[in-house]
Amino acid sequence: MSDSQELGITESKEHATGEWYAEVIQKAKLADYAPMGGFIVTRPRGYALWERLQNHLDSWFKDTGVTNAYFPMFIPESYLEKEKDIVEGFDPEVAWVTHGGYDELEERLAVRPTSESIITPFLAQWTRSHRDLPHRINQWCSVVRWEATETKPFFRTKEFLWQEGHTAHAEEDEAWDEAMTRLDQYERLYEDVLGIPVLRGRKPDHDKFPGADTTTTVEALMPDGKSVQGATSHYLGQSFAEAYDVTYVDENEDEQTAHTTSWGLSWRSLGALVMTHSDDQGLVLPPALAPEQVVIVPIWQEDTKEDVQEYAEDLALDLDDRFRVHLDDRDQRNPGFKFNEWELKGVPLRIEVGPNEVDDEEVTLVHRPDGETETVDRDGLADAVDDHLDTVFAKLKADAEENLEANVREAHSREDILGTIGQHGGYVKAPWCGDEDCEDPIKEAIAAEIVMVPMDPEEDPIGDDCAICGEDATETAYFAKSY
Repeated sequence: MSDSQELGITESKEHATGEWYAEVIQKAKLADYAPMGGFIVTRPRGYALWERLQNHLDSWFKDTGVTNAYFPMFIPESYLEKEKDIVEGFDPEVAWVTHGGYDELEERLAVRPTSESIITPFLAQWTRSHRDLPHRINQWCSVVRWEATETKPFFRTKEFLWQEGHTAHAEEDEAWDEAMTRLDQYERLYEDVLGIPVLRGRKPDHDKFPGADTTTTVEALMPDGKSVQGATSHYLGQSFAEAYDVTYVDENEDEQTAHTTSWGLSWRSLGALVMTHSDDQGLVLPPALAPEQVVIVPIWQEDTKEDVQEYAEDLALDLDDRFRVHLDDRDQRNPGFKFNEWELKGVPLRIEVGPNEVDDEEVTLVHRPDGETETVDRDGLADAVDDHLDTVFAKLKADAEENLEANVREAHSREDILGTIGQHGGYVKAPWCGDEDCEDPIKEAIAAEIVMVPMDPEEDPIGDDCAICGEDATETAYFAKSY
């Protein structure tokens, strides 16, 4: 088998999406499977994507008053029990530590499934007066939820990386605005950095975060017609503050209960990124996250090698100040192999340099998503590269937008919902009475569920009668299969 065949993707994105995805993840060197089921090893190239995503989001958090902290990964059982809704919501997924060395612990410790129950008590300790508020705390960490039966890197693992923000406020309006600010930032990350358009809305009451007043979400549609919950932001109301005694003395010396929020985005966003943009040649990355934005590949015969290599080295130096650029000057690999390898790894822009380019003082630029090629002058190359990277991003986003726009459909009966999702996938929006029982026939028949409803029940009205039971509809439900 040749090197290029070993490198190449053998599965089809369209016909074998799951196998194709697993192959891209491994051959693009993003992750490997750990020896324990449900866990993965994140390789340097995969972690580099997470770091760049993290840098974008973290800077936006800090620009809006958030500070980072770190809380223990182990949570005493008594802390979880203070909020019964959390125990009921997460208990089947909690991993417990019962021994330290050979000694049994006096109290079981939960490996954090989320951190409201360890962070909120400290917000209570740190709050006495209205002058202490608001608190805006975020932590980057991992959590463990013992639920994954089939390992799907970044989408479905027992341990996953994420950020979780937790805030406390004096006023309800301020807490709600906080939750919306974070939802705005998640939408911005998906649309402006990842190039993935999203729908934003809220979860139905039966699917909101345990203990929350309102759970809001951004949902991304994958090319296989399934939805990904991209990130969630919760207005928690006062339930957690009451459970953990987050109270303060207001301006009138009266004791009040705070309003809290929590919000999080996980490395599921990386799974959505790979699934959305990549193709049968391998990984496709938007320029903002790509470890190498530009790769330079010199093409030479023995008599032109010195001139071509010198020219390529100069180009790399010219671009190095503005871009993450890599000069692939390996002698032992031919240009075709290099092209395939860097396409597999998702580099957005390739620069090809041969003797003709040297003679004409030009460079040839090749776009990763579609192989579009353009020859440009060496003078002003940095600006040209900048423009072409913008074009590459625009192509990725436009394709994803086209997929989303083509796959939001209406239905007005149970049969319509089942038939439309069964045939096309995507989102099917239908009038809904708000009763959880009306989701069950869809979930049981085709494993689709209500992934979101509009933020305002009066938004996007498409019918007066519930598509399932025929009773009065109170809002529009978006049904989809999901990861």
